[in-house]
Amino acid sequence: MRLAFLGTPEASIVSLRALVRAGHDVAIVITRPDRRRGRGGELSASPVKLAARELGLRVSDQIGDLDGLGLECGVVVAYGALIRAAVLERVPMLNVHFSLLPRWRGAAPVERAILAGDEVTGVSVMSLEVALDTGPVHLARPLAVGERTASELTRELANLGAAALIEVLASPELMSSPRAQAGSATYAEKLTTETYHLVPAMDRVTMLRTVRLERAFAFVNGRRLRVLRAHADAMTHRGMGTLQVREGNIYLVGADGAIALDDVQREGAKAMPASAWWAGARLDGVDVRWS
Repeated sequence: MRLAFLGTPEASIVSLRALVRAGHDVAIVITRPDRRRGRGGELSASPVKLAARELGLRVSDQIGDLDGLGLECGVVVAYGALIRAAVLERVPMLNVHFSLLPRWRGAAPVERAILAGDEVTGVSVMSLEVALDTGPVHLARPLAVGERTASELTRELANLGAAALIEVLASPELMSSPRAQAGSATYAEKLTTETYHLVPAMDRVTMLRTVRLERAFAFVNGRRLRVLRAHADAMTHRGMGTLQVREGNIYLVGADGAIALDDVQREGAKAMPASAWWAGARLDGVDVRWS
């Protein structure tokens, strides 16, 4: 099938490579424009752009370049922008979405599934519509969430979604008979800095779910500390908002108990075990508060 591919982040690449391996004619890859990154502000290409070049595919950041290519279909995987109705009228598109629709329509389905404590999520291959993630579903595949981090879950879903996409494209029945979404819709709102901010009013479950997003942070005695890994603690802790040290373990005490810190990263430093950070922080004997 002669296709266009629209995607941007690392998670999109699995589907792009799967399309090429399956023998589809990927006539063009559309991705988001290069962005300035890092302290130097140098332009950096998206992961999909780099992968497309490696595969020898034509790549563009202009969606108007879809015109005149004789495309049968477009495939969208985390492209990062809405596609106008006029474009969809010219090129019908499939979208690989990382949730079991209609649950978690929107920008951050993986993270919202983790924060909500969903036991199962999955992927949906749907026909793209102008409205956000409302299209009929050709194929859905579930996946247990477990205790995976956001990046681990995204990798699993990317692989599952690529396999489901190839299955749909290979099946005239699946292509021609999508089913309308059924059930109550929920919306995966964009994440903000505060989404990752651990605060003492959180319970232990919420704190640990936030840590699994891999960008969690707290302020310890006014200084920002990233919390890279942590685990549940069954001991009784009192003193919400305090940092406590017991038998070499460092605990953040929240609303209903504490979580034990495993790996952390202070500003301007590399990741390290929490015990190494504590030894260098020289806070022993100080009334340490976190917020």
